[in-house]
Amino acid sequence: MAPQHRHQRPSMQQLIRQRSRAGFVGRGAERAAFRANFDLPPEDERHRFLFHVHGNAGVGKTFLVREWEQAARERGALTAYLDENVGSVPEAMAALARQLDPQGARFRELDRLLAAHRERRHEAEAGATTEPVPPTGTAPDGPGAPSPGSLAVARAGLVGLGMVPVAGAFAGAVDPSQLAFVADRLRAGLTSRLRSPEDVRLVLSPESVLTPVFLDELAGVAAEVPWTVLFLDTYERTGPLLDGWLHEVVTTDRHGALPANVVVVTAGQQPFDLARWGGLADFVADVPLGPFTEAEARGLLADKGIVAEPVVAEVLRLSGGLPLLVSTLAEQRPAGPDAVDDPGATAVERFLKWEHDPVRRAAALAGALPRRLDLDVFRVAVDCPPGDADILFGWLRGRPFLDDRGDRTRYHDLVRGPMLRLQRRNAPRDWTAHHERLAAAFARWSDEEAAGLDRPDAVWDHEPWRALRLERTYHLLCARPTAALPAALAELVQACRWRTEGQRWARALEEAGEAADAGALRDWGRRLREALADEASGVSGAMDVILSGTVADRACRAGAHGLRGRELRAAEEYGRAVAEFERAVELAPETAWLHYGLAVTHRLGGDYEAALNALDRADALSPDDVLIAVERGETCRNAGRFAEAEAHFDRGVALDPADNTALTGRAVCRHALGRRTEALSDFDHALTLRPDDLWARVRRARLRRELADEEGAFADLDHAAALAPDSAWVASERGDAYRLAGRFAESVAELGRAITLNPAYPSALASRGAARFELGDREGALSDIDHALALRPDYPWAEHVRGRVLLGRH
Repeated sequence: MAPQHRHQRPSMQQLIRQRSRAGFVGRGAERAAFRANFDLPPEDERHRFLFHVHGNAGVGKTFLVREWEQAARERGALTAYLDENVGSVPEAMAALARQLDPQGARFRELDRLLAAHRERRHEAEAGATTEPVPPTGTAPDGPGAPSPGSLAVARAGLVGLGMVPVAGAFAGAVDPSQLAFVADRLRAGLTSRLRSPEDVRLVLSPESVLTPVFLDELAGVAAEVPWTVLFLDTYERTGPLLDGWLHEVVTTDRHGALPANVVVVTAGQQPFDLARWGGLADFVADVPLGPFTEAEARGLLADKGIVAEPVVAEVLRLSGGLPLLVSTLAEQRPAGPDAVDDPGATAVERFLKWEHDPVRRAAALAGALPRRLDLDVFRVAVDCPPGDADILFGWLRGRPFLDDRGDRTRYHDLVRGPMLRLQRRNAPRDWTAHHERLAAAFARWSDEEAAGLDRPDAVWDHEPWRALRLERTYHLLCARPTAALPAALAELVQACRWRTEGQRWARALEEAGEAADAGALRDWGRRLREALADEASGVSGAMDVILSGTVADRACRAGAHGLRGRELRAAEEYGRAVAEFERAVELAPETAWLHYGLAVTHRLGGDYEAALNALDRADALSPDDVLIAVERGETCRNAGRFAEAEAHFDRGVALDPADNTALTGRAVCRHALGRRTEALSDFDHALTLRPDDLWARVRRARLRRELADEEGAFADLDHAAALAPDSAWVASERGDAYRLAGRFAESVAELGRAITLNPAYPSALASRGAARFELGDREGALSDIDHALALRPDYPWAEHVRGRVLLGRH
């Protein structure tokens, strides 16, 4: 019997097989460095926690990453791979978790929070234009009305879910002294609609909620294996989304500990951003890739049996040492120099010249037509019996010019582009027919997705439908660029309206223009993509592009004007916003959402009669819409017409008895009308349905105080403070309650906390001035009140308090 120790190390044959696996030749130094890293414990200063591969397209980054992935698995590592198909940090964490634990047992809490994130985000976006925001700039104990400016910016802040409120697109549209105030009110408004502070964080900053859970559960997985390696490919696409998050996770403990046996590999066209990563050279391995050296290229050719010098020389000349082309040409195994001696041959002929089976050649060309390829799409593209298509797809997935990741297969851009050009030029009618057939298939699949949704407009919030619809649009544009462009622009407007991926639609236009060699279409896509890339004015800029041309139809132009009006409203430019909405309804008078948008703009600008007139038209076009009923109630309430407002909120409750906005709005109106018992009943009902409704809870506290239920009032305010500990508004309400209860020292302290949270808060300053006066601090009182009046000169209650102080009347 052979000694046991003889089997503890791999044999020479095994090592040779590993080194030549899948024909991978070259990049010996890079492969050796990566493998050697596993021989160094994390505590060793030579160990690298992150590898970044970068180089131009076609240099073999993905090939090297896949080789590294296999090498990691041979060392017992658990691996996960991401590419450009993830569109956000939450999506990245979800994809990594699915691969690291396919059963989901060890990422159970992350899965729960991801589901909640998707649901809460939908709720927040759905209520972005109807969310009541607590009163500002009025007497603390009066009925009040939302400040038009803060309400507009708060709702506009939902454009960038996951961003800091009123940052980026809206930072320049708000007076700097009001920024902190508006951010606070956005949080308060979201909390009133959502269920808890964690839900608000899941909408505004999902990474802060999800990342600690992901890292904690990742630690449990990593503890069971020697190494865990995360591969982030196509980083030129995903880096803008993931790089900041990755840097924070790797270099700080803000979200928790990252296990030391985790190695991260990123691969993209650009080097790491030195401004962000430059100080981490001792922990990051920078791996630049260029064309193969002649020795590496010759090695790959020799591995394929290509050693005849004339053939080798011609392959080297044609490929330029680009690994993708060397590998593709080597795969064909040309028998002599005459097989590669045509320097004018198209790239397609270089890729397929030695594939003599016409069926396979046709399948390879047809497979290049879709942007993303799977078996279902391939069956439509090749238009042959399913059994034959399945066999051809299996063959195609083995070609070196395809990147096969299991459920997705894509052509390398250097190969797909020439294949598309060849088909378009050689058979233009077939080109059109093939794309129209693909468009019909994607239309059918998108209709099937839509059939399972509960309302027609839900499709734009449903990513699978959007993805299928976008590919349908792409193929229609490829088939008939001029004829399909107006409808494609209309869809881009819809994507921007629903806060989804307008840039993806713009890229589809640009790519279709490139594929169809349609310069005008390509230019449309480029201009729209560049406009939408501007965080500060993306949607407005894209609408400007659409409205500057003559291609869009009336409905599309109407939608573009409406979106431009929405963005102007967010910037508090109500006059210009009204003009845009009026132009929109002139072009499309039968479109309810445009009349609704006009109404919201009029209300925020203080023209309540015009708002109600616009709502009449919206209601006629879309009867029984709870949003319209609630907006009527809000408009009348803002105008001080509480009886009319109550009737409209009544209708909203009848349409949807579980609508907290309608219930709370009706309660506020009944309170203002002196019907306190009914108001209390509505508040109680609203808070039974949603205990964490911040607006309802604070307004009920006011009512309870009037009913001499001081204990109940403070219980509500304490609950509100626990829900939103960083809310200046809640702190101000609480401080005012202390003042009205005669607890002036506590009032000054709590109002001081509100002012610390938001130094530009006139109501809190005036209230603290009143409390300070009651404590005998006349100078402090006048200082606070003068500050309040400097912020808001037309503040009657502050003037009243100032007069009392000057007269010495308590």
